Amino acid sequence: MNVTPDNVLVLPGWQSSGPDHWQSRWEALHGFARVEQHDWMRPLRGDWTARLEETIVDAPGSVVLVAHSLGCILTAWWAAHSSHTHRVKGALLVAPGDVEREDIAGYLPGWSPIARQPLPFPAVLVGSRNDPYCSFERAEGLAQAWGARFIDYGERGHINAGSGLADWPEGLALLAGLQSPAVPPQPIT
Repeated sequence: MNVTPDNVLVLPGWQSSGPDHWQSRWEALHGFARVEQHDWMRPLRGDWTARLEETIVDAPGSVVLVAHSLGCILTAWWAAHSSHTHRVKGALLVAPGDVEREDIAGYLPGWSPIARQPLPFPAVLVGSRNDPYCSFERAEGLAQAWGARFIDYGERGHINAGSGLADWPEGLALLAGLQSPAVPPQPIT
């Protein structure tokens, strides 16, 4: 499976991803498709899950998910409840948002608990040591619960536009590794 525009679905988090976010840059550069949610400011887990399900079912073939922040939490929840997980060939999960943390849960009611079943497809989770929305230990624990390979990305904040990643070629290499199972994803140095 190659990195092609028709098989990569981008799952932004709460408030979506702005034009300088690596997800938006990947969409512009590579033609990846964003899963558009009806309300980015007041996300409802049921609505977001239904939209992801609909998008995956309507996709012309198998897909790879590229999730950031709340998109990671959505991916795990969807995978725990969908009968269409066989359509997903892999997931790149970046900087999950800890919706069980008290200061975040108030902004995102209904997103707790976080699904912790192993994902039924290969996944790589990239976590930061100074992410303001998820502790490093929590990100590592989620990777373990989900059966995802964990990448320690150092001190890169929320791994978003504010992290200075630009087009984030290292992330794209991880995505390509997910799509080529014969070549496992390489750690970022």
